[in-house]
Amino acid sequence: MNAIDLSRAEWRKSGYSSQSGNCVEVATNMPGTVAIRDSKDTQGPILVIGHDDWQALTRQIKGG
Repeated sequence: MNAIDLSRAEWRKSGYSSQSGNCVEVATNMPGTVAIRDSKDTQGPILVIGHDDWQALTRQIKGG
């Protein structure tokens, strides 16, 4: 598997995030991929998925 270059990732937290710190950050500015990480552990593991999978995930979450 090839490593994905995340050096230009623009990380952001949801506007719905609370002050408790239990949040995820996403970077959606990279072609074809979305990167997801724990906001409390920015040096930890990163999940990388395709844009279609990200859209499906967010639709599922919004739908309950």
